[in-house]
Amino acid sequence: MARLIINNMEQIKVKLRKWGNSIGVIIPQETLKSVNKKEGEIIEVLIPVQNDNVLKEMFGTFKFKKPVDKIMKEIDKELDGKR
Repeated sequence: MARLIINNMEQIKVKLRKWGNSIGVIIPQETLKSVNKKEGEIIEVLIPVQNDNVLKEMFGTFKFKKPVDKIMKEIDKELDGKR
């Protein structure tokens, strides 16, 4: 298993598993030993959020004064002049 340690936290990949009406993860014993944790202790779990629209998340919704196709034609025309 590959280990990655970032800011005093160890990153591991584990499989989500059904546990009653919930979903759980199993953390290998050697990982718990390496971070000095044991059963019953509270730990933090970070779950990455997957967003299909990364550009919208980064830049938000931006309203242009001109239609996008007109802007693209202007850019193409400007680039053709520089070639």
